[in-house]
Amino acid sequence: MAKDTKKDTKVSAKRQKKDPNAPKRGLSAYMFFSQANRNKVKEENPDATFGQLGKILGQKWKEMSDEEKKPYHHQAEKDKARYEAEKAKTVSHDI
Repeated sequence: MAKDTKKDTKVSAKRQKKDPNAPKRGLSAYMFFSQANRNKVKEENPDATFGQLGKILGQKWKEMSDEEKKPYHHQAEKDKARYEAEKAKTVSHDI
């Protein structure tokens, strides 16, 4: 059997460009935790790379209880509400 040597040509769909005026998406609870603790983890592990810092932060997040995560979830809910409000405002302006 002879293999077809031609590469499959895929027709790529054109992706719409992102509106630069669109509101920023809401951050997750983990991202609020990460932002709040990245400098502390960086001080504790000065030689850690960016990826290693992410792993350390992820492990700390997993080890936290739901009660300890509650403030970050609250921040995420507030940020999601802000995003939804801004998104609704921009949609009504587009019409």
